[in-house]
Amino acid sequence: MDTRFNLFENEFAGRGMKRFAGMGTLMHESAVPKATQELVSLRASQINGCGHCIDMHTKEAAAAGESAVRLHLVAAWRESTVFTEAEQAALALAEEGTRLADAHQGVSDETWAQVRKHYDDDQVAALILLVALINAANRLAVITHQPGGSYEAGMFAAATG
Repeated sequence: MDTRFNLFENEFAGRGMKRFAGMGTLMHESAVPKATQELVSLRASQINGCGHCIDMHTKEAAAAGESAVRLHLVAAWRESTVFTEAEQAALALAEEGTRLADAHQGVSDETWAQVRKHYDDDQVAALILLVALINAANRLAVITHQPGGSYEAGMFAAATG
């Protein structure tokens, strides 16, 4: 697969991507655990079929100490015993917030109640922004054919720092 367009090399797109990357940096400042952020980003990316983002978030999570077992089970988190109730709530939010076209109600009241049970207002805000951000990132990468496989942990931080 050949990349169709480099959003960082185009002057106009590059200005937008800088702002977009700033939102990603902001997420790292939130009180939502880094592991949860990576799991949420990984799950949304799996649903959206974004190889580039799956590659990135798997490697970032592994570099941060996430176990291979948990990374392998993200796609089947509902049938797994390795995620906390708080992580399950965040993963449900990620799924329902990603599959808006598949669900006439969007995020269910049950999922919302679980998210509110486990996260404070700032964390809820961060999770909502994270789900929106990763879905936008998936679309950018899929539209421009950004392939997975060549990402190395820390590349995003180096590019935006």
